Amino acid sequence: RALGIGLPAMKVAGGILLFLTAADMVTARGALRATPEETEAATRTNEDISVFPLAIPLLAGPGAMTTMILLRSSAGADVWRVVAIEVALAAALGVTMVALLLAGQVKRLLGVTGSHVVGRVLGVLLAALAAQIAIDGLLEAIRA
Repeated sequence: RALGIGLPAMKVAGGILLFLTAADMVTARGALRATPEETEAATRTNEDISVFPLAIPLLAGPGAMTTMILLRSSAGADVWRVVAIEVALAAALGVTMVALLLAGQVKRLLGVTGSHVVGRVLGVLLAALAAQIAIDGLLEAIRA
């Protein structure tokens, strides 16, 4: 609220950002942005690996930050809801860590085609979630 941005606006913006990510997943444009050669060249050019972020934009990017802001604001002053949100965040981080550690093995198991199919299915699910968040924000803005 310090910037004069209400919760409905955050929901609409977050929904749009998540939808853009989902659209990249479904159309596989995200995979085409940087070829392995470009990734390797960027790594060689920049000796500091932190200059070339790999998974950080999706793990702690605008969509993830907006989601946490929305969840936290929906909890209000209810301490148990805040605790539940924090526990869910910790669990999600744990699952993400395991998924990242096992990603190579899962990719070998699924193969290239299987990986594309899973990515696109998850993209459709993310698009539906993004649309719902944006719709909720629009409805709240209209009611206000």
